[in-house]
Amino acid sequence: MGLDVNHKISKLAAGLYFIATPIGTARDITLRALDILASADVITAEDTRSMRKLMDIHGIALNGRPLLAYHDHNGEKVRPKVMQYLEEGKSVAYGSEAGTPMIADPGYHLAKQVADAGYLVTSAPGPVAFITALTLSGLPSDRILFEGFLPNTKSQRCSKLSELSEIPATLAFYESPKRIVATLKDAALTLGGERSAALARELTKKFEEVRRGTLNELLYSVTEHPPKGEIVLLIDRARSSLVNQDDIDDQIRSALDKMSLKDAADMISAATGQPRRTIYQRALAIDKNDDG
Repeated sequence: MGLDVNHKISKLAAGLYFIATPIGTARDITLRALDILASADVITAEDTRSMRKLMDIHGIALNGRPLLAYHDHNGEKVRPKVMQYLEEGKSVAYGSEAGTPMIADPGYHLAKQVADAGYLVTSAPGPVAFITALTLSGLPSDRILFEGFLPNTKSQRCSKLSELSEIPATLAFYESPKRIVATLKDAALTLGGERSAALARELTKKFEEVRRGTLNELLYSVTEHPPKGEIVLLIDRARSSLVNQDDIDDQIRSALDKMSLKDAADMISAATGQPRRTIYQRALAIDKNDDG
């Protein structure tokens, strides 16, 4: 069901309104985002054709309002126009082609200039591809580092992966089907082929798929069955194979002084890569022994 455009919508204050747009399924848009699209004085979009299609699906008429393209290649020319509209007291909505503006999409320079000029900058939040992928990946979600697209050349790509190799967080990347084999080869070489990972593609669309396994297993998978569509690659943090039990016991005792047994087990399991049940049982034993 489309938005009832005859519904009384309050006039928006002058300012810049970022809109998160669906990454696939058109219904994955918030009611607030639809309200903004229906009532903003000016619409700007990374891809005006995608924006017009989204508005048509939800029954939102343009009604003669300006619709401006704003992307990485024309930003310097379009920002003065947006500033002029704001000076005239108008509201400006901006949506990237898919997902949340500024998450591997344009918008940063526009937001900064508008904010620096003292105008309102706000957002109607919504879909983010790497967050959606994380929920399906089976990988730890307590810490995540989003790196966007890796460099094009092998040397630069391996250098970047090497920088990230010891970061205690799940690593998130966007990738294309044409580069995914090369990226997985370099990731397996640099980070170790046995590191856990997940590849998600076509999220929220008809052919949504998540492949889970080690980097070596994913490399074999994409070589044998090349994926199509937009890809999110998630890679687990490094896991230490050498565990000093005395060090872990010290960490447990320190944590138990500050938090509950459950929270201590969660934290130390995430930090060491050891099974939570093993850490919990050891923490339980230490807690009982210290109390005794």
